[in-house]
Amino acid sequence: MNKGIVIKSTGSWYTVQTEAGKKIDCKIKGNFRLKGIRSTNPIAVGDHVEFRINESEELQTIQTGLITKIVDRKNYIIRKSPNLSKQSHIIASNIDQAFLVITINYPVTTTTFIDRFLVSAEAYRIPCHLIFNKIDRYSPEQSKQMDELIELYESIGYRCLKTSTKTKVGMDTLQSWMEGKTNVFAGHSGVGKSTLINTIEPNLNLKTREISDYHQTGKHTTTFSEMFELGFGGFIIDTPGIKGFGVLDMEKEEISHYFPEMFQLLENCQYYNCTHTHEPACEVKKYVHEGKIAESRYYSYLGLLDNDEKYRN
Repeated sequence: MNKGIVIKSTGSWYTVQTEAGKKIDCKIKGNFRLKGIRSTNPIAVGDHVEFRINESEELQTIQTGLITKIVDRKNYIIRKSPNLSKQSHIIASNIDQAFLVITINYPVTTTTFIDRFLVSAEAYRIPCHLIFNKIDRYSPEQSKQMDELIELYESIGYRCLKTSTKTKVGMDTLQSWMEGKTNVFAGHSGVGKSTLINTIEPNLNLKTREISDYHQTGKHTTTFSEMFELGFGGFIIDTPGIKGFGVLDMEKEEISHYFPEMFQLLENCQYYNCTHTHEPACEVKKYVHEGKIAESRYYSYLGLLDNDEKYRN
């Protein structure tokens, strides 16, 4: 049996890179979809798999294969599925770290979106870093807003980096963070994920597209996830732009556990199952009132409790 890692998924075909570096296009056994996998894609980029070469092609130069087994994932990251019959879409698996690319404008990344991503990363035990991109394009007021966000998220414990592909600010640091690891980049369409990756690893030449000046929103360029080997060591997974990030398989009582600044206060609340909404002697509400927990984070938490994006900042 052959072993490899899925480096590309187009929905029906999966490109598997073998341990020897050979790339084989594979399909999956039909019964993969019958084993209770509650997602639109039973196999994701980053999956370690076992496969067999189709017998009729064993002596041919170009071969295809059939994936017969998925090795248990150490983690994965998901988004809401547009397919209502399924719960989720797995973006990537077996990730060492995730980078959320954020822009203050061109297009706007909201704190609600940032927090939902971070909660998902915390829930699936994926270290996450925040990349504040396009810093060369911001007005003084926008730069001030960015610095305030960086101060907020660094105070919680998230590593943040300012970047610009035009001025090359932050590129060396970003490369050093990625070296030797399996990395995933995520963020809205138009925030510059592909351009960042191309700047660090020019040989990849990923497709990019300018965002619409009229709508100030990104046009989807990447239509499927794909993993690329990095010349300086490690891998990068390029993902489609994410518009709505899903937080699934999570009990409401657990959500505050994935806000580090709230979790550390849990023992100080009067009730062990405090929801931090209406209960008396709630330490989290006290900290929000005193300005020690950001209101934007608390509103993101309330929105997740209600499974509703009406709480925005």
